Amino acid sequence: MNKGKIHMFCGSGTGKTSAALGKGIREASAGRSVIVIQFLKEKNNEQAAEYFKRLEPELRLFRFEKSPVNYESLTESEREDECRNIKNGLNFARKVLVTEECDIVILDEILGLTDRGIVTLEELRGLIDAVPESMELYLTGTSRCEELWPFVDEVTVMTSPRDKMI
Repeated sequence: MNKGKIHMFCGSGTGKTSAALGKGIREASAGRSVIVIQFLKEKNNEQAAEYFKRLEPELRLFRFEKSPVNYESLTESEREDECRNIKNGLNFARKVLVTEECDIVILDEILGLTDRGIVTLEELRGLIDAVPESMELYLTGTSRCEELWPFVDEVTVMTSPRDKMI
């Protein structure tokens, strides 16, 4: 089975989300449908969420976390609840890919979930494998997840000038 295009924006530098969203907005302006699923994004940026509502139905934003508190500040029990919510987001992403509900899927900050042990590389690989030929998938996050590089079409590593060049 032929796969759609898979893109990764990863690394410690800034601009990963902006790059993926920019591609999504460009595609939406060309008539393609875009679903953005954000994971562990800052909670106090309701202005951005309101902006995305104006882009519907071409570009739709989903967030599955329920707590208004950042993940690192949660108790162990609250983190477990939030992990279940994140897994719901992951399952929703899989459903969107399998049912070909849109043209572009952006999983924002999903790569960083591997560092926290919330999502495994195998789960991410499963998402990559589920991308049909008619769709594109964008993955963003701080983790480089280099084990996935052989399975994607494009990797952009964002670095900070303070990072040592590798």
